[in-house]
Amino acid sequence: MDTKVVRIDESNKSEAPIREAGEIIRAGGLVAFPTETVYGLGGDALNPISSGKIYEAKGRPSDNPLIVHIADLEALEAIVKCVPETAKKLAAAFWPGPLTMILEKSDLVPKETTGGLDTVAVRMPSDAVALSFIRAAGGYVAAPSANRSGRPSPTRASYVAQDLDGRIEMILDGGDATLGLESTIVDLTVEPPAILRPGFITGEMLRQKLGRVDEDETLFSADSGQAPKAPGMKYRHYAPKGELTIVRGPAEEVTDFIGKELAEGRRNGKKTGVIATDETIDKYEADVPRSVGKRTDAAAAAKGLYRVLREFDDEGVELIYSESFDGEGISQAVMNRLLKAAGHRVINV
Repeated sequence: MDTKVVRIDESNKSEAPIREAGEIIRAGGLVAFPTETVYGLGGDALNPISSGKIYEAKGRPSDNPLIVHIADLEALEAIVKCVPETAKKLAAAFWPGPLTMILEKSDLVPKETTGGLDTVAVRMPSDAVALSFIRAAGGYVAAPSANRSGRPSPTRASYVAQDLDGRIEMILDGGDATLGLESTIVDLTVEPPAILRPGFITGEMLRQKLGRVDEDETLFSADSGQAPKAPGMKYRHYAPKGELTIVRGPAEEVTDFIGKELAEGRRNGKKTGVIATDETIDKYEADVPRSVGKRTDAAAAAKGLYRVLREFDDEGVELIYSESFDGEGISQAVMNRLLKAAGHRVINV
């Protein structure tokens, strides 16, 4: 099929493309759309055939749940068995925004959307184009990231086209995503609630509203053999085509080790890349050196990570080394994604 790309910006505020995109969803088709986190691949969340099309277009395992995107709080009541007080508190504080909540699903949501589970992941994005599109599509849009499964999530429409051109009906181009990492996912079906994927809504922010909130033990460990309860828990994700290795340890020892490995890679005829910060990038000799900003600015690292991984692919980089980004808050989200991208390939020096 031909994939139509429509730019939505200050010079093009027509509602016609949004209406057209909504009609595609209502008819069972697929549309990629911008959110503040990353671009989503949208289908009708209440139509099992549409959910099947999402899995097929992405090459995504069918037990990997999809997130249902809504545009109005009232829409939540129809797709869950009940809205607990914990959900009401978090919605009041963080919706619209980069927070996904897992709740017990109602019969309205097919298991094709939830990866076979009795729970549903729900979020309300803050991006204005996303909200208008969701309403035009009927109010319930199932949407994982708009990339081929396992690839870095797309933060701009051109990356969506790289992966999905000819596989979906339409791409709404709303410019670069403002945050650059997927939403935080918190499971409200367990006590205490548990973070299943870290993001910009940090554990500390959640604890300020709910009290105790645990972190799933697999956040920073290798994939488990269990069926995933939320996107990103089981399978390798976010990966560039080149081999990515994370190096942990004291700063000077990390830069020395990476420098030697880059030199060895070049001697072996490999095209090399490095992920570093503004403070260290000049210490490396790589074919494609990339900084994600200042070491103290985790939000910048989050926004730039997927762009950097895509640029390595564009440049044909075969061997990539990254400094680690261990820390609290948003740094946890960055490290979680890096570990997934590297397939948990870590060297401690």
